[in-house]
Amino acid sequence: MRQIVLDTETTGLEPSEGHRVIEIGCVELLQRQLTRRNFHRYLQPDREIDAGAVEVHGISNDFLKDKPRFADIAEALIEYCRGAELIIHNAAFDVGFLNHELRRWREDAPRIEDLCTITDTLTMARTMHPGQRNSLDALCKRYDIDNSRRELHGALLDAEILADVYLAMTGGQVSLLLGAEEKAEQGPRRAAVRRAPRRRGELAVVRAGEDELAAHEARLRAIDQSSGGACVWLAGVSAATQADAAG
Repeated sequence: MRQIVLDTETTGLEPSEGHRVIEIGCVELLQRQLTRRNFHRYLQPDREIDAGAVEVHGISNDFLKDKPRFADIAEALIEYCRGAELIIHNAAFDVGFLNHELRRWREDAPRIEDLCTITDTLTMARTMHPGQRNSLDALCKRYDIDNSRRELHGALLDAEILADVYLAMTGGQVSLLLGAEEKAEQGPRRAAVRRAPRRRGELAVVRAGEDELAAHEARLRAIDQSSGGACVWLAGVSAATQADAAG
């Protein structure tokens, strides 16, 4: 499973108004592991960058004057992304800009959607945390991801941070924060709560069923695989099983 976490920086907000991509940052994940085989390019846009955009990312025209143009890196970008799942926060923005650049480069150029599947972490976050703030900074706070380096936006830095956020969002962990913003886990990760009737003075014991035990075992195996065999819970289960067999 090859995934690419992608972010861009641009000269402004609307490609239809002639705004261009000036930075592309991509981080590769294989089997949910960072490979460090990143793709990062600054680009000469051949136009002025809006003052508001400079305030966001800090990239100036002077810095970009000796950088390649999109046409110079288009084929390398296509080959890097081809066949992967792209993970993007607010994907419509980045995909719209990249498709605009591809059309400018070549009329018969493929669209990003033709090269990759696309997962939008903003859509995911809105489903998982309805009614709450779901910006990248808000998600970093919610999932305890360190974004202290993020004084300004940068495509590669934001892609690296988003990779950490995505892994936390999809890793099966459930936040138990008690603040006003995070009252109860909602959405697809919310677990059903089973309650057993009990008589006064008795302690109810609810034992896991076969399906629950199988699901628990599968989760431990997945954690063990993604952590390179470092699942301490699975090691504990194995030790207990060996002890039972011996005794």
